Amino acid sequence: MLKLLWLIPALPLAGFLVLALCGGRLFRWQVAWVGCGSVGMAAVTTALVGVDFFRAFPDRASYRQTLWNWIDTSGMTVGVTWYLDALSFLMVAVITGIGFLIHLYSVEYMSGTGEADGSAPAGWEGEDHHGYPRFFAYMNLFVAAMLTLVMADNLLLLYLGWEGVGLCSYLLIGFWYREPEYGAAAQKAFIVTRIGDTAFAVGLFILFTQLKSLSIQQVQTLAVDTWPVGSNVAVVVAALLLIGAVGKSAQLPLQVWLPDAMAGPTPVSALIHAATMVTAGVYLIARMHHLFALAPLVQETVAVIGLLTLLLAACSALVQHDIKRVLAYSTMSQIGYMFLALGVGAWSAALFHFLTHSCFKALLFLAAGSVIHSLHHEQDIFRMGGLRRQLPWTFWTFLIGAAAMSGVPLITAGFYSKDWILWSVWSSPLSHQWIWFGALLGTLLTGIYSFRLIFRVFFGEAHTAASGEPGFAMRIPLVVLAFFSLTVGFLEVPHTLGHLSLFSPYLSHVLPTLEIRAGADESSEAFEQIAVTCSALLGIGLAAVLFLPRLNFVERCADIPAGHALATWWKNGWGFDRLYDRLIVQPWLHLTRDSGELLDHGSKLLVIGAESCHAWLSHTQTGRVRWYAATVAVGTLMLLGLFAL
Repeated sequence: MLKLLWLIPALPLAGFLVLALCGGRLFRWQVAWVGCGSVGMAAVTTALVGVDFFRAFPDRASYRQTLWNWIDTSGMTVGVTWYLDALSFLMVAVITGIGFLIHLYSVEYMSGTGEADGSAPAGWEGEDHHGYPRFFAYMNLFVAAMLTLVMADNLLLLYLGWEGVGLCSYLLIGFWYREPEYGAAAQKAFIVTRIGDTAFAVGLFILFTQLKSLSIQQVQTLAVDTWPVGSNVAVVVAALLLIGAVGKSAQLPLQVWLPDAMAGPTPVSALIHAATMVTAGVYLIARMHHLFALAPLVQETVAVIGLLTLLLAACSALVQHDIKRVLAYSTMSQIGYMFLALGVGAWSAALFHFLTHSCFKALLFLAAGSVIHSLHHEQDIFRMGGLRRQLPWTFWTFLIGAAAMSGVPLITAGFYSKDWILWSVWSSPLSHQWIWFGALLGTLLTGIYSFRLIFRVFFGEAHTAASGEPGFAMRIPLVVLAFFSLTVGFLEVPHTLGHLSLFSPYLSHVLPTLEIRAGADESSEAFEQIAVTCSALLGIGLAAVLFLPRLNFVERCADIPAGHALATWWKNGWGFDRLYDRLIVQPWLHLTRDSGELLDHGSKLLVIGAESCHAWLSHTQTGRVRWYAATVAVGTLMLLGLFAL
């Protein structure tokens, strides 16, 4: 079955080609079967490949499949080669599994594209008859690009998938292209991520120049053998790769594109945030961990960036009014936890949180989509309320997702992954105490903003009437993801709670195990777990005090000028958009306007010069043949003289 590996990215790509070429001539049920079925078949193929992979694992820890040579010139040979190991299989399983659930959800959610059922913004009803196949074509291409990224055996093929997800994010964020603000959001995502992509490309150039290879395994082996720890070249390359990862994963300072990316349909938000684009940076750093280990300064920077992002994004999530923007900032914050774990050397803990986050974040976005769908495209949480009785399925699944994201102890997956990260931060020799306290504060803020959504959306007085629960195509993914949000955490249970360790031994064949510093024992681990538990529960309790409708404590604080100013600052993303607008956007626009005027003046000068030359040279056209012959003779003699000299 391992020989079927090539089918995993090929099936979604085939679905894209069918829908792109023939989608306009297919019925909606045929589009749904092609779009959803291709990803579903990729998930089944992943399971079949996994059976053979685990049958030989760990004696055979990796498998490589070369389809053909892509580039073979000037000493550079790059093949279309797929590489399967514990890390890439984890990523592929999440992408195809959760991707299939999101596609299944989309079959019903997007069924009203071009109709007035709430799945399309105002002004689109009955106009876009080809929106349904176009949506699934983009989604299939998105999955195929992400699979290419994580299965690539060489960095150039990885970069192809990297750019592919960037292109697809642009197409999907701007899916409702007649809305100017949606098009602007798509352009913003595309342009901001290009900064990181450019740095990534420069890093690849340096790697090939120095090591004469782009094979991921060879590059890391050669780097370890060639460069000492702290080498300037290793630091520069690792920093460039980090910039690329920061751009794709929406971490400081390139995080500004992600909140505006909510302009796309809700299933797009779920796919971007849970299983594909924003996790690409996490995968890149984990895959190139040997290179980052050679640059301790850069690895420490990864941790600092993760900590700052998780705190700043959590504060912004506290004050958002749009339900999807709250979840967008929560994604930035949770990805920050993954970066923090990577930065302190807890590679497996970061990937475990990636797994749990994929489940509960996809669940939260899809449950939010059910709310939006039932409220006819309403996204303001202050116009919701009282929905727990009208939408019981959505309420309970959303509650499970919020509890998992908050890290409710013992019963949710988010608790086990977040506890592992904080224990790693506490016990890692690469960490500091202030980093742990910052991460602990993040768990408090996560509990507050997660249950702020619960209390605002599902409790209190109803402000907008709901049309009812969604159908089975939307309910099934919610139930499945809710189940995984509760259970997948039991793959790694800490020593103090029974010590069931399945995930870390699995990844230990690819990623190094964290070395615990001296003095970190089970008693300190128990203390750390108590602190994490109290922080999460305190956050939920504070959310009840602050945001239950009858108390109105937050409204009273917002009436204070200082409180209003702080909330506005956080709501606007700490002013990063305004800062970049003044430092970069406006000077660039001013420069291009001035350069346009200079080009206009330059073109006018060219016209004047051409007219003057014409007027002068026209005097040579006398019609006298002797004059022409003499001119030719003189010119020939001049050329011969030049050659002679």
